[in-house]
Formats: sequence, C-alpha cells, structure tokens
Amino acid sequence: MAEDGYTSSATTAWEDHSTDLHTNAYGRPSFQSLDSVDENSSSAHELSTSPKTRSSSDSAPKSSSSQPWRDSTSAAFIDRRDTLSTIHTGTPSLVEPSFDENVLRALCELDCGVPLLLDRIKQGIVSCREAAVFFKKRAMVEDEYGKTLQKLSRSTSEMYALNDGKAGSFVSAWQSSMRIHEAMAENRIRFAQRLNEMSEELGTLVKEVDKNRKQTKDLATRYERALQESEGITEKCKNRLDFTSEELERVLLQKEGESIKDTGMQNRPGGAGAGGKRAIGKAVAKGGLLLKGKNPGNIQRQEDDIRARLSTASDQYRKAVTETQAMRQEYFNFQLPRILRALKECADEIDLGTQYHLTRYAFLFESIVLSDGSTLVPPSEEGLGLKSTIETIDNRGDFKNYMQNYAFARGSAPPRGPRREGPSDEGFLPPLPAFNEKTQARPVTPATNGSNGTQDKGRPTFGVDLGEQMLRDNVEVPPIMVKCCEAIEKHGIKSQGIYRVSGMTSKVANLRQKLEKDLEAVDLDAPEWSGDINNVASVLKMWLRELPDPLLTNSLHQGFIEAAKIENDRLRHIRLHERVNELPDPNYATLKYFLGHLHRVNQHAADNSMSMQNLAIVFGPTLFGQHASINGQGGVMADQTFQNMAIETILNHYTDIFIDESE
Repeated sequence: MAEDGYTSSATTAWEDHSTDLHTNAYGRPSFQSLDSVDENSSSAHELSTSPKTRSSSDSAPKSSSSQPWRDSTSAAFIDRRDTLSTIHTGTPSLVEPSFDENVLRALCELDCGVPLLLDRIKQGIVSCREAAVFFKKRAMVEDEYGKTLQKLSRSTSEMYALNDGKAGSFVSAWQSSMRIHEAMAENRIRFAQRLNEMSEELGTLVKEVDKNRKQTKDLATRYERALQESEGITEKCKNRLDFTSEELERVLLQKEGESIKDTGMQNRPGGAGAGGKRAIGKAVAKGGLLLKGKNPGNIQRQEDDIRARLSTASDQYRKAVTETQAMRQEYFNFQLPRILRALKECADEIDLGTQYHLTRYAFLFESIVLSDGSTLVPPSEEGLGLKSTIETIDNRGDFKNYMQNYAFARGSAPPRGPRREGPSDEGFLPPLPAFNEKTQARPVTPATNGSNGTQDKGRPTFGVDLGEQMLRDNVEVPPIMVKCCEAIEKHGIKSQGIYRVSGMTSKVANLRQKLEKDLEAVDLDAPEWSGDINNVASVLKMWLRELPDPLLTNSLHQGFIEAAKIENDRLRHIRLHERVNELPDPNYATLKYFLGHLHRVNQHAADNSMSMQNLAIVFGPTLFGQHASINGQGGVMADQTFQNMAIETILNHYTDIFIDESE
C-alpha cells in the first residue's frame, strides 16, 4: 500500500470491516464531521466504537460554531489531531465485503473521482425520470384503451338485447364474444394500474437519490474547502516566516557593519572610516528604515525582537504544516473513500432501480400479451375462445327454429296470402303428405294393434321435436301434456308421492304405445288408468325425457346453471327469469303450462307430500335432459344440484315469472 500513497492507518481502514458505518434508510453511509465530536478524548473514542444512528439529513451544514475545520487555534488543532489518532489507531470499516473494492480504489486514485460520480448520478437520474414519464404516458394509453373497450363491450351487449336481432346460437355467440372483449379490457386496465405504480416508484427513487447526491456533494465541498483554507493558512505562515527571516538577516548584516566600523576607526581612521561608511550605507540601503538608531544597543534589541517573532512564526508554520498534513491524510485516506462510496452506491441504486422497473415492465407487457392470447384462444379445459365461440353459430339450426316459432306464432292469424286449401272442383290441389323421417319406413295402410284393435293414425308424439309437434297439430300446448296433466289433477292431485312414485313398467309401456298411435282415442278417465294414476305420471315424464332437445334446451343449459349458482336469492330469481324469457316460443308455452300444473300440485303438498323441493328433485334432470357439464369432469351429476335449484327457484316465483298482472 505504500507505493499507492496510502499510509498504514489508511491500509487498516481499507481492509478491516469490524466497525459498522452510519447508514441511512437506503443503506448508504452518513458522514459525520470529526469536529462534531466533543472536545474531550473520551467522546472522540466513542466515535470509533459506537456511532449513533442518524439520517442523511444530519450531514447538512451546521452553525459556524460546529462547522468542520474552521477553527485555526492550537486548541482546535489539538482536538483534530487527537481525533485523527483515535480513528487511525482503531479499525474502522469503509468497505463491506460485497462492495467492489477495486472500483473504489480506482476512484480514489483519480483526481476527478467526485465530479465523475456526480455526473454519473445525474445521468442516471435523467434516465430514470425518462422511464417514469414513459410509464406514465403508456399507462394513460392503456387505461383509455381498456376503459373504451370495456364501455363498448357493455353498451353493445345491452343494445343488442333491446334490438330485434337474431336469436338462437347467434345471440349466445355474440354475447360470449362481448364478454371476451370485456375480459381483455379489464386486463388492460390492470396493466395501466401497474404502470402508474411503477412510474410513481421511479419518481420517488429519483427524489431520494437526488437528495442524497446533493447532501453528499455539499459534504465533499465542505471538506475540500476546509483543506484549501488550511493550505492557504500554511502558505501565509510560510510567507511570514520568510519575511521574518529576511528581517533577521538584515539586522545581522547591520550588526556586522557596526562592528567593522568601530574597528576601522580605531586602527585606520582614514580609509577605514570611508570603508565603514560604505558598509553601513549598504546595510541601511538593504534594511531601509528598519534601524532607527545606529548604536549597538538598539540593534541588539531589534535583533532580539526579530528572533522572538521568528521563533513564533516558525512554530506557527510548523503547526500549520502538521495540521494540513493531518487534514490531507484524513481527507484522502478516510473521508474521500467514504464520500466516493456513498456516491457510488447512489449511482448503483439509481441504475439498478431503473433496470429493475424496466425488467418488470417487460415482464408485465409480456404477461398482458400472453393473457390476451389465452383469452382469445384458451386451453380446451377452460372454455371456448373468440374464434371457437363464433364457430358455434348454427345458422341452419337457427333458421329452422325461427321458422317453427314464426309459424307457431302466426298460425292462429288469418292467412294473408292466397288460399291454400279448398274444394278440388275450384282448382285447389290436395294437401301434400307430411314428411317425417321416423315415419317414412312405416306402411301406408293403417296398422292395427292386435290386442285392442287401436288404429295407428301416423301422428307420433314421443321423440318428436316439440316445435314440429305444435306446428303439426296447430296447438299452443302439446295435447299429450294437456291430457295427462288434466287426468292427474282430476284423479291424483292428492295421491301420496305423485311423480315420485313410478308406475308399473308394463302398464306404462302399454299406455305409451296407445298414446303414440292414437292420442285422442285414449280415455285416461277409464278405471284402467285412473285407478293407478302413477302410470299416467310416468308416461308424462317419459315424454319429457324423450324430447330431442330438452324443454329448457341444450343451448341455454349453461346459462340456467350459471344463474342457479348465484347465492343471492333476488339476483338468482332475476337471472333465471331472463333465461326463461330466452326460451323459444314452443318451449316457453309448454314450460308455462307444465309449471302451472306443478304449482297446483304443490298446493296440495299436505296430502301428496310433494313440496317445491321434491318436485324440483324429480323434474330437474327431466327438464334439463342428459346434458354433460361444460368441463366434462362430472357429467350429468356435476350440474344436478344446480338443475334442482333452478327448477325450485322458478317454481317458487312462478307467478312473478309467468303471470302477467294485466291478465
């Protein structure tokens, strides 16, 4: 270390790490002026062993009575010297093991180490501030985009419900696509919030680092100014010593000239006198008016006075040199490394903070893009994406349902176009035979039942689409449901466990066959059927189960389930009411009639023990059909609880959902 210009005490300060430094809230050391220690040596000793914790604001300039290195008296110098000796004989720690010591050494060897770090910190602050501004502006863009997209999705979804748009699979796909857009908008809004937080954190970092930079710069300026003032005092002492030395030299020359004059006048009065006058003239010319009197007594007194001043000037110069050397040693070997270390840590803090937030921004940006991608194309087990949702639109099926519903709604109205039927003699054509895939293979000739001779009219009821049945029969409610419900209300509304107790398998199959061949010919008031009304109830449940599309439809199944999952009773009622209103017209009319029948059955629950809950348990799977759950992890059983809850809620609010107050 000697070749690097460091003393042994400085070497100890560099290499030993046993003493803790003052640290502020950011882990950087706070600098304590040596003169802030009490003048007694005991307090000076406490500085090197147990420093008091304080904030970086304590390094601000103090009053003139406590400013470092301002006193030029010998007492102050002694205090500084004692403090230096106390510090250098201890084992202070300037560099933690994790700190880059080589960088700090290189900075200490540079004359421009402090301004270098100050400029570097200023560059880091500018870069950090620019990143904060970018995050702020990007947050504004993302927030505006997210809120605009969210507002557009919601308003579009609400407006479509108010307009006379397409129904069926199209409306389901449309509403699902709007929900996907709304989810993407929410992701953007959260991204904007994160960007705002990062911008604020960078702004706070800039303020803290700039504050510590200024405080450290002020501290370094005070130390440098104090060292320069000490060097100036040393220079003045040196000039005073040189001037006093010249005065002493002149007095000695004058004294020597007087001695020569006295000797010359006694030995050689002539020439010696002239020579003595010349010597005295030279001495006077050199000394000027320094010597007021020419007698030896005055010269001796002046010599003694000058020698005393010379001794004082020499002592002051020696003290100034010693003080400046100690101050320079303390500054370059102790205080400067502390200052450079603090500045380097400020630079590292602003650099690492900026890099951290930029890395965080890159991660968040990547995450939001991936989130948008997973929203548009989610994994197969998490539902449908935008493209898959649009592909669920079945225009052919939607048109078929629309045609059935339209014909059913307008069937009772008088025809607007040309007459279709009429007498053949007026030129009307015979009606076209009804086409049914399930009946094409049957013989044209009427078939009879060998056991009872019932004629098959070719109008099947079981397993036929509900809309086709109602369009074919030109009715508002399927005849089989009206027939069975009226018989049950007439003969079995007080029967214990009606709908819960199954009928005899053979009689149920026989009644199903009769109703399938000729519905109108079957008399359910006959003792054969009224005697055990459970057979009629079982046939009605069988007809509901065999519908190609369940009464509550497959397309609306998930909507009913999601509504049934709502815990709030009022909100669950409202959402289920909305789903019921979305049913096709044939399904809605049939459901309204059948639930009205169940409502009347429940009014006799004291006799038949069929509460709303029991009815919901019986007809939940029947009205929803054998529909698999959306995630495929539970089949029918996964949604059975919510199916029952949906039916029970609709039954409990039957009047609110189906009965118009104006009726």
